[in-house]
Amino acid sequence: MNSRVGILAVTPKLSNGEGWGMTRVTDFIALDVETANADVGSICSVGLVHFRAGQIFKSLSILVDPEGPFDPGNIAVHGIRPGDVIGKPTMAQVFPVLAQALNGTIVTHHSSFDRRALASAAARYGVAELECFWLDTLTVARRSWRELADAGGFGLANLTRAFQIEFRHHRAEEDARACGLIMLKALDDSGLDLQHWLDLVAHAPRPIVRGAPKVVVPPKSEAFARYAQPGERSGRLMGETVVFTGFLQMHRTEAAHLAVKAGCNVVDTVSGKVTVLVVGDQDLRLTRGNSKSRKHRKVEEMIAAGSSVRIVGETEFLQMVG
Repeated sequence: MNSRVGILAVTPKLSNGEGWGMTRVTDFIALDVETANADVGSICSVGLVHFRAGQIFKSLSILVDPEGPFDPGNIAVHGIRPGDVIGKPTMAQVFPVLAQALNGTIVTHHSSFDRRALASAAARYGVAELECFWLDTLTVARRSWRELADAGGFGLANLTRAFQIEFRHHRAEEDARACGLIMLKALDDSGLDLQHWLDLVAHAPRPIVRGAPKVVVPPKSEAFARYAQPGERSGRLMGETVVFTGFLQMHRTEAAHLAVKAGCNVVDTVSGKVTVLVVGDQDLRLTRGNSKSRKHRKVEEMIAAGSSVRIVGETEFLQMVG
């Protein structure tokens, strides 16, 4: 394992003003982060794996002090505890190093979570977001292997099972490695090179958004759609009953699919059967001046009356079903 991030710098780099029509690009860095609590920006670990010409070249794992509490649920997922990050750098210290290594490079990640976590942490510390070219392997997987939609879905755990990739889930460096290997598999199976995938699905750098996140109301068509369906009997979360509320980064159809594959029953309304309320991360952190949804308020009343319903953010939900 390497002790320096700088060795991961990718060549060639791409500038914002350039298109993808240039010399063939074969290098990219796969990235994954883990968080300490329901705050999407509470990064406690960063994993980076540099792929060069179809092979793993360098890798690195960084423990980070999130300067906040660790939720037991998050600890259960990734195993990182408060004592593990004592004396470790904060994201304020890590960002300049990441920027030097990643700005102008192609960075693969699985789902939008990692990109959002880094953007949230950047806003928290008042630093510029990473100016790299984001390539989401979840989107790549959906386009490459449509048959997996009804065979476990496109989560990292299912893809690694399907492609016989061995790894320890929810370890940042391991997840990054698996993400990169899935990208290589997609390149082989699709016959497209990295530039073509960049043209199809890449996210270019976005301007920094400072201050508190804006609360976004989900479109009416999504808010009032029906998603109720029974969970798969083989899922490890069989017996849980999930209802969604607030704004999720993923479409609720996808969220319901992930819940069902994990064994959860999905319902549309709050009742005594509900065991988990999934709330959009930004809605979970609502402060004075913002109202919670009717579902959210009703579940809080149930909890106050002695119900054991859990309220989790989208981040924790993804960790539960991953």
